[in-house]
Amino acid sequence: MLIKHKKSQAAMEFLMTYGWAILVVLAAIAALAYFGVLSPEKFLPEKCILQPGIACVSHKVEPTQTTLIISNGLGRTITVTKIVVGSCDENFDVELQSGVDGTFVMDGIAAACSNGAQKEKFKGDITLSYTEKDTGLTKTSFGNLNTKVE
Repeated sequence: MLIKHKKSQAAMEFLMTYGWAILVVLAAIAALAYFGVLSPEKFLPEKCILQPGIACVSHKVEPTQTTLIISNGLGRTITVTKIVVGSCDENFDVELQSGVDGTFVMDGIAAACSNGAQKEKFKGDITLSYTEKDTGLTKTSFGNLNTKVE
């Protein structure tokens, strides 16, 4: 009977040792996650996505303005009338022929444009309104933009 008792004590000590080690590892992971070291947003690439046919070639987000370079790949001429990115919006009257890039700056002259402080992560929805030149139809394209404020 005495031998059986010692075996169970050894098993309990073995489990307790591993239990404390696992608890320390979990506490370290929780501390890293709390302080943002394990934040997946830091490792995600920058992206600017619009509907197929309208490409976001490049982008730059600053605290008070947003710049987009948009390419028309729809196969027909369009006139860009309005772009909204996050809190920035601007009205335009820019004609883009098929295969041509256009630079659009939303600087918040008409309304305040606040994208956050420098080095912060920026995530915003893009709404692009345009009119097809041939048909006169007004359409809207949606997308999103994930980047850092420069």
